[in-house]
Amino acid sequence: MVRIAHFSDLHYGPKNLIEADRCFGAAIDMAMASGVQAAVLSGDSTDHALDLHSPAAERLVAQVRRLADHCPVLMLQGTFSHEPPGTLSIFKSLGGRYPVHVADRIGQVALMPNGSWQVSEGWRFDVLPAGLMALFSCVPTVNKAAVAASVGAGAAAEAVGEHLAVLLAGFAESHRRAQTLAVPSIGVSHGTVFGCMSEHGVPMAGFDHEFTTGALFAAEAQAFMLGHIHRHQSWDREGRHGQQRIAYAGSIGRFHYGEDGDKGWLLWEVDGSSAVCTLQPTPARRTVDIVFDGKPDLDTLRDAVAQKDVAGAFVRVRWTVADEDRHAVNHEAIQQALGTAAEVKLEGRIVPVVRTRAAGISQLSSLEQRVTAWAQVTGVMAAPMLACLADLTGEQPSVIADRVLSTMSSEPCTDQCKEAACAAG
Repeated sequence: MVRIAHFSDLHYGPKNLIEADRCFGAAIDMAMASGVQAAVLSGDSTDHALDLHSPAAERLVAQVRRLADHCPVLMLQGTFSHEPPGTLSIFKSLGGRYPVHVADRIGQVALMPNGSWQVSEGWRFDVLPAGLMALFSCVPTVNKAAVAASVGAGAAAEAVGEHLAVLLAGFAESHRRAQTLAVPSIGVSHGTVFGCMSEHGVPMAGFDHEFTTGALFAAEAQAFMLGHIHRHQSWDREGRHGQQRIAYAGSIGRFHYGEDGDKGWLLWEVDGSSAVCTLQPTPARRTVDIVFDGKPDLDTLRDAVAQKDVAGAFVRVRWTVADEDRHAVNHEAIQQALGTAAEVKLEGRIVPVVRTRAAGISQLSSLEQRVTAWAQVTGVMAAPMLACLADLTGEQPSVIADRVLSTMSSEPCTDQCKEAACAAG
């Protein structure tokens, strides 16, 4: 059996540096205390291209070096927008006690008893290295642009999934050979599994996703370690090749508001016939959402603060108001009510005023015609409006007012009469 620490989606960058470094540092401490024999980083270690002299790059290199002083490390190429090709090359030269293997092409790599990595010359080993401790099959992010250039943009998404399914099935022979030797077989990749759940609780169902659970299980590896989706989740299958498990580690920290579930890393225990993993939570930041359907009510906000314990949390307040009420929201009072929070983010949604116009109304010759056209567009009864208009054009304002007031004192007045009284002044 091999114990492996699986980290993913570190997203080191200026914006996430504090959260990423605190959580990854704690995860490394826990992994070393657990006695892991190898570590896997399954993509998106950086949030975007980093200058080597940047604080984020410096901290990431230092943490990976600390990990490499404890055990061999495998780093997988992630999404190109987060890790442009070549970003991970620097980690090959860290010079730790154990080597760092950067998997930036499709291939297999064997973990040897002395802690070294032996890499296949082609996409897989023709003959497994003698004495290997574990076999890793690596599928880094696929360049969909290259696929689109070959098959066309419209067919690229489906073609990627089909080619990856064939590739994964091609690894099965090597994995079966490893199982006969009681050697753990492990897949590592970065992408989206059809039907998985995003960190915001949204099912990922689309034709542009790289994997299905069927294609991943068809590789016949005991474990399949995935990156890209920031929510931990797993799938299991018991078959003729023993117990198989596919799992996302999820992101190392909480980088966005509204993310569900714990954040952490996976402690894997894999042998030639089974694989189990457990989520090890990291000290990710707490986020709290307070939502109002209308204008924020300060009393309700204070009650929410007392109930949700916002001290030290990252709080997002959301509301929806009409355009004319946008200035009635007291931002300063909201900030004061959340004074113990680590961060307050205010998000107001403004509903614009929609004015309905009657086509051609300006071309009508009389005011009566215009009122009738307006009533049809707005769904208002025209007769009471026309009656009020007749009174306004034929009577003195004082006469109209006396009549309206006398009517109001004897019986309820319609909305149209009230409008006429206001217009009469």
